[in-house]
Amino acid sequence: MSRICQITGKKLMVGNNVSHSNRKTKRRFNVNLQTKRFYVPSNDSWVTLKVSAAAIRIINRVGIEEAMKRARTAGHLHD
Repeated sequence: MSRICQITGKKLMVGNNVSHSNRKTKRRFNVNLQTKRFYVPSNDSWVTLKVSAAAIRIINRVGIEEAMKRARTAGHLHD
């Protein structure tokens, strides 16, 4: 599985390391991904998702079912 958040769709970004002499070399900005299990009360089951730290905050705010619904409509979550 790739390094993409299943709730927000965040993925790797590419940028530059810039030295004091202003030389630029490529670098990567990885997403802060965590593999977490969430309980879905409507299905009475557990779901394992690869989510970013920002997605965990979204799930805490709106709930797992609403977050999964939003991710499906945005095309980030595939079952």
